[in-house]
Amino acid sequence: MRQAAALALALQMGAALAQAPAEASVYDRRAADWRNGAIVYQVLVDRFAPPADLAAKRHLYPPPKVLRRWDEPARRGTDSAELRLNTQELDFWGGDLASLSARLDHVRGLGVDVLYLNPIHLAYTNHKYDALDFQQVSPEFGTRDDFRRLARQAHAMGLKVVLDGVFNHMGRNAPIFQQALADPASPYRNWFAIGPQYAGGYRSWTGFQNLPELNLEHPPVRQHLWQAPGSVLRSWLRDGADGWRLDTSYELGTAYLQDLRTAARAEKPDALIVGEMVNYPGAWMQSIDAVMNFSLRHILLGTSAGEISPAAANRMTARLLADAGIEPMLKSWLVIDNHDIPRIDTLLPDGAQRRWVQALQFTLPGAPNIYYGAELGMTGGGDPENRGPMQWERLRDDNPALQWMRQLIALRQQHRALRVGDYRTVEAERLLAFERHTDRALETVVVLANPADVPVTERVMVANPWLMDDMPMIDLLRPLAGNNTPETAPRFGAGFLTVTVPPRGVLVLQPRQRDLGGYDRFKRVP
Repeated sequence: MRQAAALALALQMGAALAQAPAEASVYDRRAADWRNGAIVYQVLVDRFAPPADLAAKRHLYPPPKVLRRWDEPARRGTDSAELRLNTQELDFWGGDLASLSARLDHVRGLGVDVLYLNPIHLAYTNHKYDALDFQQVSPEFGTRDDFRRLARQAHAMGLKVVLDGVFNHMGRNAPIFQQALADPASPYRNWFAIGPQYAGGYRSWTGFQNLPELNLEHPPVRQHLWQAPGSVLRSWLRDGADGWRLDTSYELGTAYLQDLRTAARAEKPDALIVGEMVNYPGAWMQSIDAVMNFSLRHILLGTSAGEISPAAANRMTARLLADAGIEPMLKSWLVIDNHDIPRIDTLLPDGAQRRWVQALQFTLPGAPNIYYGAELGMTGGGDPENRGPMQWERLRDDNPALQWMRQLIALRQQHRALRVGDYRTVEAERLLAFERHTDRALETVVVLANPADVPVTERVMVANPWLMDDMPMIDLLRPLAGNNTPETAPRFGAGFLTVTVPPRGVLVLQPRQRDLGGYDRFKRVP
């Protein structure tokens, strides 16, 4: 009787376990977090889309500000000792939040996940990194209600919205700074570092007189910026922002960054805090969720230029990921171009070299950052040439740059391993080579990139124990190529693969099961 009862109990437990839902894997949990592997689209509001009624806005650009025609390129200005800035900072094109909303279908239509806006708060210049009031929207862009409407529209389309937080400094024209400068008894005096020991009488960011630094050591400053329930950071999150990109985050220090992230999570648990980090990421990842990954950018550009060998690039990438951790790296923005650096079509005029870099941008761990117009092949050197108005006339289905970008985005979105998979170096000498893998062997993606201007044939080792012998490896970037079928594709065997990668070429390989008459070689392995 006891044996029968025990057997019955065991059968009941077995049935219950069989009916219980499987526990979500680490990869499922990553995929459920919007911050991991997201595709980010960056917008300068003034330059993205022309307004519906420019005439009604002309009064918002009094001299010395200049309102340009939409077909005018951005050009360098001259330094003004009186204004303590360059005149190019006062050139406007008239874009606003409403005109951005009218073109949001283009952003979503690309297949991106996140809309990132350069600063929109009240400021004097066009770039808005010289805040006058963090709690207001610059009138050239609209109102705070306009932002709330934009955020609701973006969310309805499945987009997240990230704002630019400039919490290290303000603008020289900020009323509270002018009051602090003029009156030693001002309640805002200690919000800034003021004294004769500083050039110009106050501490400014890297010496730019238009950007007086905030004194974060003064508690009311931190309360205003991120700690208080009504703070800048928390109130914008309530209004619809989903995260913050922090300007010059390395200036804030690890303790304040960690405090800021804690405040963001108190308001919105899945808020993203991503830092503009020109330092090596490493230990910074303990204080923020992610960085703008300039270190990986250096590896890609250096390898494409022949300044870093593929073998060294493989070691550097593995070290970077090991030091920072895969979880923060999946959230980190992989930036090739933005408002501070030349556009990719100007930086890399050779099309093959440019596509080589972009293919890796979309297959390495992280969140690819698309700078507005990159999908259309816009050009532009350093600031301000890289900040020209969006060239909507380039938006044609036959635009090769747009076709390529759509292909990369679709590749990323269709393959879970590229979005949330782990990284493992593929052993190679002349190829930048790596693997993205999950808990499902057939999701594995092997990327082999040849930066040279001659073909490279190499036998590489892929240390994945679950990939089966004699498996064909199909190139996901060339699905229609005649030599890209299970019968003709390269075969995987005992951890090794022999490939020939064309000059400036990238192979993105994925295993395919062969037709074995219904036999499944993966029936007992992941």
